[in-house]
Amino acid sequence: MTEGTTSAAAEGADTLTRLEQEGEIAADYLEGLLDIADLDGDIDMDVEADRASVSIISDAGGRELQKLVGRDGEVLEALQELTRLAVHRETGDRSRLMLDIAGYRAQKRSELSELGAKAAAEARSSGEAVKLKPMTPFERKVVHDAVKAAGLRSESEGEEPERFVVVLPA
Repeated sequence: MTEGTTSAAAEGADTLTRLEQEGEIAADYLEGLLDIADLDGDIDMDVEADRASVSIISDAGGRELQKLVGRDGEVLEALQELTRLAVHRETGDRSRLMLDIAGYRAQKRSELSELGAKAAAEARSSGEAVKLKPMTPFERKVVHDAVKAAGLRSESEGEEPERFVVVLPA
């Protein structure tokens, strides 16, 4: 192995270790939160797409965890930010950690991928740009990825919280 290969491998291992550390810190923080709220949930950690991913899942079908998701995922977004702040406080580094509760984000990702694919098909067949409703950064990212996978381009327009995706024809 060359020296460059060794350092690249070491850097990749360091990144994985850092992301695993973020997941551990987040899991500890969220376990404390679940205890305070007297909610049951299991915490699952992973590293996906160069970011730590933490999920709270429930054996009871996730009904009681819905409180932590809130309307349109608003509580989930707030908890994700608080968890990122907890990680930042411990590590000193800004975190891009993703939090999912009761499969909400996984379900939302599936719906948004379908929406992006449909919008791409509509833009392709009509030759017109397709504007979608305002979305959160997470939602826009999923739609952009689906449009790209369909072979078209998209861009975000507008200002938060009214920022939206525009799917461009070929």
